[in-house]
Amino acid sequence: MTPIPLRRVRAHYGSFADALLQRKVLDAEQLKDVTAQAEAAKMPLERFLVQRGLVDPAAFTQTVAAYFNMAAISLGPGFVPQSDLFGLRDLEFWLRVKAIPLAKMAGRFTVAFADPFDLPAQEEVSRAAGGRMWSAVAPEKEITDALGKLKAAADAANPALAMENIMKGQEAEIEFTSAEESKDDAIDATMESAGEAPVIRMVNSMMIEALKTKASDIHFEALEKSSRLRYRIDGELVERPSPPKVLHNAVVSRIKIMSNLDIAEKRKPQDGRFKVKALKKEVDVRVSILPTVHGEKVVMRILDKANLAPGLGSLGLDDYAYKAMKFAIEQPHGIILVTGPTGSGKTTTLYSCLQDLNQPNVNIVTAEDPVEYELPGVNQCHVNVAQGLTFAGILRSVLRQDPDICLVGEIRDGETADIAVKAALTGHLVLSTLHTNDACGVVARLFDMGVAPFMLASSLILAQAQRLFRRLCPFCKRPVDVDLEMLEINKVDPKPFEGVQIFGPGGCPKCHNSGYKGRGAMMEVLPISPKIRALIEKGGDAELLKKLALEEGMVTLKEAGMIKVRAGLTSLQAAFEVTGGE
Repeated sequence: MTPIPLRRVRAHYGSFADALLQRKVLDAEQLKDVTAQAEAAKMPLERFLVQRGLVDPAAFTQTVAAYFNMAAISLGPGFVPQSDLFGLRDLEFWLRVKAIPLAKMAGRFTVAFADPFDLPAQEEVSRAAGGRMWSAVAPEKEITDALGKLKAAADAANPALAMENIMKGQEAEIEFTSAEESKDDAIDATMESAGEAPVIRMVNSMMIEALKTKASDIHFEALEKSSRLRYRIDGELVERPSPPKVLHNAVVSRIKIMSNLDIAEKRKPQDGRFKVKALKKEVDVRVSILPTVHGEKVVMRILDKANLAPGLGSLGLDDYAYKAMKFAIEQPHGIILVTGPTGSGKTTTLYSCLQDLNQPNVNIVTAEDPVEYELPGVNQCHVNVAQGLTFAGILRSVLRQDPDICLVGEIRDGETADIAVKAALTGHLVLSTLHTNDACGVVARLFDMGVAPFMLASSLILAQAQRLFRRLCPFCKRPVDVDLEMLEINKVDPKPFEGVQIFGPGGCPKCHNSGYKGRGAMMEVLPISPKIRALIEKGGDAELLKKLALEEGMVTLKEAGMIKVRAGLTSLQAAFEVTGGE
């Protein structure tokens, strides 16, 4: 903990804006711009500057300290708070007021505040200290980092207490509804009586924390001597405090009851779903239960319709990809294929296309396994192989429903591929997904499925491959040097990075100290030009197609990732995680 060099300024500041000008943190033109932006965002100027990262944190702290005539403190990466000082109030209190106790001398506490403009927070701390307090200012990130490390250490030391803290006060915040019930119905009385109150609270707390952290999946699994609870946040599994092993079966039974599954069946996999109303939102939860050696494992996929992009324009695509995709979906007939591994956002991309296409004068029918999101105005069919409802079977029936646009969840076999291509040739716009590594691989994959080259050449409009990359947290990302060795290993030309500032992950409470917050899509788009169509008709292989596509301006997945890195949206490491082998 070291004082930031601070020259005491005796000049009177009429306002904080005057202090920023006099200390040359901003010039007059910059101040005018950011003031207008802050007013438009309906935020105080000081809060706007911090959240948007528009000023150097140390310079900002010095200016705030001078404005309030306080000392400016830098905690530094090696700062370790004195645990006995936290007896004033619990850790949650300090996290809320964004302050940290630093020392106690002669009965007076020294407390560093991230935001001295927050007078109610200072009054709360002053009351807790009995009025004997000396205030200082420290950068917000340094305070939240120090408190975050303390909280992580406390959770690791006492996982049972951490789970209890998570559960506090959440019993009345959540409501479950099975998929078959009306959206307005409350939880059935039999569900409430199926288990003890602690078990119900545990399941509620799992759902609440998953919604708060924007997790896409919840993994609850049985190990030999314990249970393990993990959330998939931005594509990464994060372990959290778990209920004790003795309650594992009770928690699984509670989830089965909510999903209308057989609680007595423990030897076969089961699938179900239910709805959750919590935190002023309603989400669908898809449940998969799998028997394992030490007990049943539950994976719950959270499907939040609020996360759906309202259209292609909201996916954050680069200009080339957006124009190519927009042109493709505006065609009256043909087939559009989206490829990528499981969990790469293919369904989200197709739903975005459907939302652009969904008009009163258009008949849209889908065949999905399963239906993930219900779209108003779209006729959605659920594949059920056990009942004979396959993709091919549903697609045959769909074509008798006078559709304009068909969405096939996945082309898995030659029969489905043949019907989809024929539908595209007979005046329908068909959208579907396929599992290949890149866009050009679509052609070879369909040839393997038995689709004739002349039929594919006549029907294919566009092939696209995509991956999801982890976005850097805007609150804690930090400038880093370009790792030339990493570029060389992954066969990337370093020239485009010359003179470019790239960023890496930091770590703060807002991103759970991961350095990343949210995900975005990177795409390799292959529009079918006349030259490429002629090559497909001749049965051209993927390598020749790729060479021709690159000559016509196609951006590969790897280059799309490097564009995101140079734009400061993600790190080199995160980009290579999803594109390194491409």
